[in-house]
Amino acid sequence: MASVRRRRVVVALGTFACVASGCAVERIAAVQRIGGATDDAGDTLGADGGARSIDADDGGTDAPPDVTTDTSPDASIRSSNAGDASDGGLVSSSCTAPAFVNSSPGGGWSNGGYFVFNNVWDTDAGPGPQTLYACSYHSWYVVSDQADDAGLVESYPNVQMTFNGVSISSFNSITSTFAERSPHVGVYEDAYDIWLNGVATPGSTQILIWVDNDNRVPDGSHVTTTTLGDRTYDVWMTSDRLHIVLEATAPFTSGTVDLLQIIDWAINQTWLSPDSTLGQIDFGVEIVSTGGANATYYFDDFSIDTR
Repeated sequence: MASVRRRRVVVALGTFACVASGCAVERIAAVQRIGGATDDAGDTLGADGGARSIDADDGGTDAPPDVTTDTSPDASIRSSNAGDASDGGLVSSSCTAPAFVNSSPGGGWSNGGYFVFNNVWDTDAGPGPQTLYACSYHSWYVVSDQADDAGLVESYPNVQMTFNGVSISSFNSITSTFAERSPHVGVYEDAYDIWLNGVATPGSTQILIWVDNDNRVPDGSHVTTTTLGDRTYDVWMTSDRLHIVLEATAPFTSGTVDLLQIIDWAINQTWLSPDSTLGQIDFGVEIVSTGGANATYYFDDFSIDTR
């Protein structure tokens, strides 16, 4: 059994970051409550942009000064469709003029009701450099250079939306559309990460949907295979039923996923209570290694639709 690794919890009135890991299970999330952040200089934003932050470890320090909020009218659609970026040509199909660039492990950006997060979280393992380039929440990419830390996830750059404990029974629909392009080197998987009944708190449940997997094996044991919508998944689960992975048997790099159907399916398996609440939905890439060199992961056309 792998040793238990504990992570520092950073809480902000505008931004909450929490990492919990135990045994072989990697658990990670960061919650962004829109309306609170710090600017690039580390100053607290005004009433229309943010609030003061606190640290869960000591209740007093400010959050890292690398979380920003874009409040411009066109923030949610800012992008360019042609040209080369100044980083040497590492550009996605749509994000060629990034509005936000950050290399800090905890760097992130509030945009269009979402939070885009660099999230190099395994700082105890001495991770390599990683830079986030974002044009908007639905168009961004990361350049990462990670060594294999005994098969452990080094980072989970992602885009996310927070729901703060809304009852699952109150939703008629939760769907998400995505498009990603990954390098097929090293070890990683592109995945949704759905937090229920809290976010990385005791007793919270994590459902991951692995859409595109390169050389990773899910935690826990294989418990079943199921078809939901037009996709078939191998389902893995840890013995405490708090970490559930649906791994697509046929990887797909774009499409629309019915997330509520997957949550309801888990409830029907009695793995979740019908009274479960939704904490957060993330989508990004869990990176273990990048093959000994820089690798670039692109994300476009992302959105979450709830009704």
